Amino acid sequence: MKKVLFLMFILSYLSVVSCAQAQKEQTFVNPLLPYGADPYSFYKDGYYYYTHTAQNKLMLWKTKNLTQLKSAENKVVWTPPVDTFYSKELWAPEIHFIQGKWYLYFAADNGENKNHRMYVLENNSPDPMNGDWTFKGKVADENDKWAIDGDIFEHEKQLYMIWSGWEGDKNGQQNIYIAKMKNPWTIDGNRQKISGSDYDWEKYGDIHGDPNLPHVNVNEGPQILKHDNKLFIIYSASGCWTDFYALGMLSANVKSDLMNPISWEKSSEPVFKQSLENGVFAPGHNSFFKSPDGKEDWILYHANSKMGQGCGGFRSPRAQKINWKIDGTPDFGIPVKENQPIIVPSETK
Repeated sequence: MKKVLFLMFILSYLSVVSCAQAQKEQTFVNPLLPYGADPYSFYKDGYYYYTHTAQNKLMLWKTKNLTQLKSAENKVVWTPPVDTFYSKELWAPEIHFIQGKWYLYFAADNGENKNHRMYVLENNSPDPMNGDWTFKGKVADENDKWAIDGDIFEHEKQLYMIWSGWEGDKNGQQNIYIAKMKNPWTIDGNRQKISGSDYDWEKYGDIHGDPNLPHVNVNEGPQILKHDNKLFIIYSASGCWTDFYALGMLSANVKSDLMNPISWEKSSEPVFKQSLENGVFAPGHNSFFKSPDGKEDWILYHANSKMGQGCGGFRSPRAQKINWKIDGTPDFGIPVKENQPIIVPSETK
């Protein structure tokens, strides 16, 4: 009898240990990488293809589990030629699979910020980690003004681009614009402004607190998010050089005219901002991804670990699950503390 009880105790103990180990394996912690601003991913055929700003090159990561980027395959897929208008300051790249081909969008300049514009590459390979990336050219409307942070989406069989740009040729206010596209590399018609800095929380823009430098209001990093009968554009507001960098939200009905600014309603408060309690500062320039089973929505964003770290190399990519409110709007919660265990996206392996 004692041997039976002892055996049952051992089996019970092993079961508890096994469950604890399994639970440990099914969690992850932020940040996903030590550094990496403007994180973006695209899911296709069981793999996530991830990228972020690398300044002088474009890089891709390939993984079945986006929360395990530190061990993911990665490579430089394209380096710009020297002495062009797109040789330097490559910002906010995005990878998309459109009409049977891969496209990499990015903003770049020649070393002078006033010359930032958006560009795109094309790849015919089934796997974007292979094949050749062909430079397709600049993506701009006929105004051809300063532009960064392009995001592409399709709605009702129409391709759109949303981005951050200047109204004229001088810095001071970054707006969110939208335009239709003829194809993945050509804008069709004029841009429409759908958001500027309307609220105080969008106007923290004193550059490094220096009164001798200009004040800049910022709306940037727009990202599309679809849920039920609504479309949302989640964007970053205020200067990334401030701890007040936060996410704002525009919403529209799926049947509305997306090119009409009236169709977009702006939230009067930020929907995701710094958490002093959790030690997460300037969370912003996000993107979205679904869990492998397609049942969960997740936000991917960058943030700083300390106050005053600004727009430099301290920004690191992080992820957390999105909940949905009764009214159909997203609930992003507050930024999760570093090294706090988070349950992995459903059916992640």
